[in-house]
Amino acid sequence: MNMKMLAGLVGLLMLLAFLVPPALKLQKVALIVVILIGAAMAVYEFVETVRNKDE
Repeated sequence: MNMKMLAGLVGLLMLLAFLVPPALKLQKVALIVVILIGAAMAVYEFVETVRNKDE
């Protein structure tokens, strides 16, 4: 596992650890949808970055 992938996974886990507690506490549908969209965007960016072999 290279450094780019490891750093990306750590970043994704930290993002989810930051966003999940307010969603669980407030349980508002709109907030959960926004968090899911943001998490999906982060996962997509991670996949595209790892897939890119320019470096």
